[in-house]
Amino acid sequence: MASITKQIADTVTSVGVHAAYGDPVELDGTTIVPVAIAGYGFGAGEAGASEQGEGSGAGGGGFACPTGAYVTRDGYTRFEPNTIALIAVGIPFVLVAGHALTRLIRALKK
Repeated sequence: MASITKQIADTVTSVGVHAAYGDPVELDGTTIVPVAIAGYGFGAGEAGASEQGEGSGAGGGGFACPTGAYVTRDGYTRFEPNTIALIAVGIPFVLVAGHALTRLIRALKK
């Protein structure tokens, strides 16, 4: 089981940069390189021998969130964010910060 997990981890390590940065695309003299936040997780398990039988397991998953693209025009490169994805990712942070701020204000009033 451990060798399968190691093989998966080695594969993900070599794919990591390609998951965060896409292949450059040339369009009307403009070069676009897509950028994403990517994450992976893997696990494995093995139950001890028992009278009922043996068990084992493995699992994994991943996600990618498109954050924007590097755009090169007329010799200048700049990052152009995907505002919808950034807002969707930022909402939980704003909620947590707001909750923490209200608790801080309540604590300071006492």
